[in-house]
Amino acid sequence: MAYKASHQYARISPRKVRALADLVRGKFADEALDILRFQPHRGARMLEKVIKSALGNAEHQQAAGIDDLVVVDARIDPGPMFKRIRPRARGMAFGIKRRMSHIKVALDAPAALAGSGGAE
Repeated sequence: MAYKASHQYARISPRKVRALADLVRGKFADEALDILRFQPHRGARMLEKVIKSALGNAEHQQAAGIDDLVVVDARIDPGPMFKRIRPRARGMAFGIKRRMSHIKVALDAPAALAGSGGAE
């Protein structure tokens, strides 16, 4: 059973967080937290909180083997945008899109990964 957590409407561009999600996808949850702890990016703090929340959800549902959970899915989807206008020369204006993202993480046991191979 997958244990999920999400952070909706995170005030950071999805592009900035996706590189961090690629670092932790497929790693054990505690290893992923160690990797993110030493990253200097603001998005690493957000992703770290979501992974901790998914671990808390697993603990709340009395999951067996919390130490063996793996980050099976770390998705960073685009959210809505604030649209702003930047004044430019000669009375013109350029648009600025302040982007948001939806951070979604799913943790599962490593046996579930091995069983999904599909070769019969």
